Amino acid sequence: MANILLSEAEKTYILHGIQKNLRNDGRTNREYRPMELESEIVVHAAGSARLRMANTDILVGVKAEIDTPIPDRPNEGKIDFFIDCSANATPEFEGRGGEQLATEISTTLAKAYESRNGFDLSALCIMAKHQCWKLYVDVLILECGGNLFDAVSLAVKAALFNTRIPRVSTAMHDGGSMDLILTDDPYDCERLDVTKAPILVTVCKIGDQCVVDPSAEEEECSVASVAIGVSCGSDGKQSITTVHTAGEGSIRLETLRKCFDMATSVGATLNQALMAALQQDEQRNSKGLGKREIFGFIK
Repeated sequence: MANILLSEAEKTYILHGIQKNLRNDGRTNREYRPMELESEIVVHAAGSARLRMANTDILVGVKAEIDTPIPDRPNEGKIDFFIDCSANATPEFEGRGGEQLATEISTTLAKAYESRNGFDLSALCIMAKHQCWKLYVDVLILECGGNLFDAVSLAVKAALFNTRIPRVSTAMHDGGSMDLILTDDPYDCERLDVTKAPILVTVCKIGDQCVVDPSAEEEECSVASVAIGVSCGSDGKQSITTVHTAGEGSIRLETLRKCFDMATSVGATLNQALMAALQQDEQRNSKGLGKREIFGFIK
């Protein structure tokens, strides 16, 4: 995360505003910044999306390949996350500066998606114990303006919503062996059900208060933060799929419970807004590449 040099007066101003539930950009402690979403922008990817949230800019591309299921999960597919922090995103990412943060984000996403309460990996299974789809989710952080965990998770879910996987059929040979046949029709594809795909909600402890979607300046004032994976089912129920803590400070158990309550509540609202935006984006943007309009949400 970008290091912003703030004076003690600036930190005090931010802290006092948060204590009164009024942040320096006019938001309350439970509100996200406006976002813009653009999907299907990488031509050769199975799915792609770009998300902008203030100065944070994320690009995601998804590639699908046939692989073998892991032995202890024979009826499930695989999903791998690769995070690349552009050196232009912030001076802190020059050289190998962004590697540790990239590893933290990819590990947290992997845990969130591997949870039984989250994304349904069984939908990626082709033949139990033998063949499955493996999704490679490549994330490029173009600009860092705070709250990367949440922005990356939202962009990943948008890209998976946009992903199309070729339909696969099987052919049995005389010896009992079986071959997989991929359709040649580029329009004969299957879509992923991303209803329960988790998003990350970062709750920062600043002073005695907790806030969501911290800006880069607010992150500098935070002593500790918790990135919580929230999965929302079609029945409206929320599940926590992973928890990642950061920062040098400590969080009391009572405060941690408040973080969970805030994350699940805000996560449900955020997920609903994201899914609505994705569906409207798909309906409105049936034009060719380069002629699509950018659809903003949570404004």
